[in-house]
Amino acid sequence: MVSVGSADRYLPDTVQQAVKILVVGAFGVGKTTLVGSVSEIEPLRTEEVMTEASVGVDDLAGMHTKTTTTVAMDFGRITLNSRLVLYLFGTPGQRRFWDLWDGLAEGALGVLVIVDTRRLEDSFDVLEQLELRGLPFTVAVNQFPDSESYGADELRCALDLLPDTPVVMCDARERAPSVNALISLVEFVSSTVGAVRARETAS
Repeated sequence: MVSVGSADRYLPDTVQQAVKILVVGAFGVGKTTLVGSVSEIEPLRTEEVMTEASVGVDDLAGMHTKTTTTVAMDFGRITLNSRLVLYLFGTPGQRRFWDLWDGLAEGALGVLVIVDTRRLEDSFDVLEQLELRGLPFTVAVNQFPDSESYGADELRCALDLLPDTPVVMCDARERAPSVNALISLVEFVSSTVGAVRARETAS
């Protein structure tokens, strides 16, 4: 987690735009970890200890050390530059929490989708939910120590993504690659909005 001083609690006077970003993904892919690694404020977490009630419901294959789960949302903030700040809303990954996504998605500029190549099939339903909501997204591949390496084009094909959907590699525990993933999303959304406006002007 980033150390937080009192000065980091307040936005610089130069900030001109605040943007809402969703951080989504299947259960256990690293959403809470990523929000915590990049947030310049103490992140809000709504994690609860997993109990026997989750046995047979939450698939813990490959996650034997996981003992908590997000039940509402994670929240963090990162100032990308002197003018732009991102407010990050991490969503629970389990299907039973997906109704929360509608409220969290309201007003969001775009979505960072975190995937785990060890359980890539878990991401299919997540991506389908995003397509239904029509939000632009970037895929961030969280590289675990025992993850196999794949190229961006291979992953784009395996996830049935559009050719222009960004796919970036990151380690959710590390600030720099996680910030780069967020920057990739912002740049993609900006270029998409610019292209739409250009088409509207031409017509």
